[in-house]
Amino acid sequence: MLNISKLTLHFGSRTLFEDVSFFIGTRERVGLIGKNGAGKSTLLRMIAGQQAASSGTISMPKEATIGFLQQDMPHNDHQTVIDEASSAFSELNKLEERINHLTQEITHRTDYDAESYHELIVQLSDANERFHMMGGGQAEQHAQRILQGLGFTPEDMNRKLAEFSGGWKMRVELAKLLLLNPDLLLLDEPTNHLDIESIEWLENFLKNYPGTIILISHDRTFLDALTGRTIEVTASRIYDFKSNYSKYMDWRVEEMERQSLAFKNQQKYIEDTQRNIEKFRAKKSKAAFAQTLIKKLDKLERLEVDDFDKSSMRFSFPPAPRSGKVVVEANGLNKSFGKLDVFKHVDLLIGRQEKIALVGKNGAGKTTLTKIITGHETGEGHFSLGHNVSIGYYAQNQADELNGDKSVFETLDDEAQGDVRLRLRALLGAFLFSGEDIDKKVKVLSGGEKARLALCKLLLQPCNLLILDEPTNHLDMRSKDVLKEALMEYDGSMIIVSHDRDFLSGLTELVYEVTPTGLRQYIGDIKAFLNERRAESIAAFELNKAHKAETTQRNAAAAADTADTTLSYKDRKEVEKARRKLKNAVSKYEEEIATAEKRIAELDAVMATLDYTDVAASQKVIDEYNALRNSLEDLFVSWESAGEELAAFGEEAQ
Repeated sequence: MLNISKLTLHFGSRTLFEDVSFFIGTRERVGLIGKNGAGKSTLLRMIAGQQAASSGTISMPKEATIGFLQQDMPHNDHQTVIDEASSAFSELNKLEERINHLTQEITHRTDYDAESYHELIVQLSDANERFHMMGGGQAEQHAQRILQGLGFTPEDMNRKLAEFSGGWKMRVELAKLLLLNPDLLLLDEPTNHLDIESIEWLENFLKNYPGTIILISHDRTFLDALTGRTIEVTASRIYDFKSNYSKYMDWRVEEMERQSLAFKNQQKYIEDTQRNIEKFRAKKSKAAFAQTLIKKLDKLERLEVDDFDKSSMRFSFPPAPRSGKVVVEANGLNKSFGKLDVFKHVDLLIGRQEKIALVGKNGAGKTTLTKIITGHETGEGHFSLGHNVSIGYYAQNQADELNGDKSVFETLDDEAQGDVRLRLRALLGAFLFSGEDIDKKVKVLSGGEKARLALCKLLLQPCNLLILDEPTNHLDMRSKDVLKEALMEYDGSMIIVSHDRDFLSGLTELVYEVTPTGLRQYIGDIKAFLNERRAESIAAFELNKAHKAETTQRNAAAAADTADTTLSYKDRKEVEKARRKLKNAVSKYEEEIATAEKRIAELDAVMATLDYTDVAASQKVIDEYNALRNSLEDLFVSWESAGEELAAFGEEAQ
């Protein structure tokens, strides 16, 4: 599918990467990782044809199509949500116009025996066939399904993009890509602007995506669930490992330990050899031996230990001053912006040292609720803070509110009071600001650096209620892990808004889902919440399915009763024949599905041990695997269709 050979990119005197080579097969899901600045996003731009290489080649089949979701994309604010998403169907629309044109031309022709007339019939037939293969006639429904999966409501479909935030506009761009259905999908941080529900929907959608996916993400759970191969880009080489991110990192740490041990052993050998050279070269009888040792050292391939970035923040929150037993209390709290009701009837009681997660769809009011608690917004109804409550607040846009003209050190120095002023350099060092970094202007910092600096400011004053609104948006995985450890040790109360499932896991003991009609409480952490939500969804789905089946059977029985009195013997035989045919088809599809699943399981085991340097052999296995997966999807569709037709006769598939 994609072959990259000896790819090198220089920016002036700086080499971003050199001699990068790898091959990605059809339907593979690859996680692209590397430390900040390693060139991950640049590599995606090069694959997409937006950035030229200094040397090397990128090759794909000529007919292959590419879809690229970048972190920053232009938006057409004048279009409605559904119209902008449907612009992905430009080829389909052109095809429909061609069908209409051919139809009109054929309608006005009377030379039915002419060769040109028959040629038009063939063209119309081909165009209609391609139109239906591309989902013609159902394009808008397909667009609506994807948009709703990404969090848009039916009422949003005809709203202008100008009415939405940048995050929602990015969802439309993602929807367009998914509707285009390209052979190669390049995704650069696709979950950044999604809530948990939309992330899970996207995760499940991409698991069944028919094309190849290369993904950059700081969401460990998303990467682990979706990818089966990890490629790390470094300045010196790439690491290519057939596993998800977590398993790869375990292997990478072990590999670093092996490299370090081999490097130390080689250094000892070099030192010992050099001592022997110095010892023997002065002696006439040993001079030849010394020259032999020198040649050995010259030919020795020197080992290096990779620059594996292990740096991470190191900090803990100051001890929380003691507060009253009740920290936050709200009863019947309502919030509206004009005619827009954000939420109603919110009841909330947070006790001392309780840690809760606020979750819910984007726009449900999570951030608004935190702003009411911090005093940045007001609501209707009862709300109060408990005795001696002091708040530490990290807003979703906290990093953007830093003064860009101040230096890193000045940002803290202007806020700090008392003894903490003497420890500012050490505090900044714990957040990876050292040496000349502390004199940099805030405006030149990256998004991750600004986020770290904003978190660092939280430590200047002790607090007993910590409110964090999406604190991990710009943090890499190691920094997120360290922040999580610090939060788990924090001895005050905490409210955290986040869509990062791995970050929230094990961090809180209560989850509150913000809905338009109030709060729903779930006991446990985010995993307990998601499990319960899935159970609720499955139960609702099964109830709806049972209701539909009951209605179908009732209608079929009524139709059968009527048929018994109106159909002839011959007609009834035909109906019975059709019923038997469908039952046989269902059984046949079930057998074929079982066979395909068994073979796929066998190929999974084979692929785990493949030598991917043998491209021909590995591609043969990959092609068989991909063909089986595609065939399995078609079998499921056929099985489901036959089952639905059988249900219309009042029978269930066995």
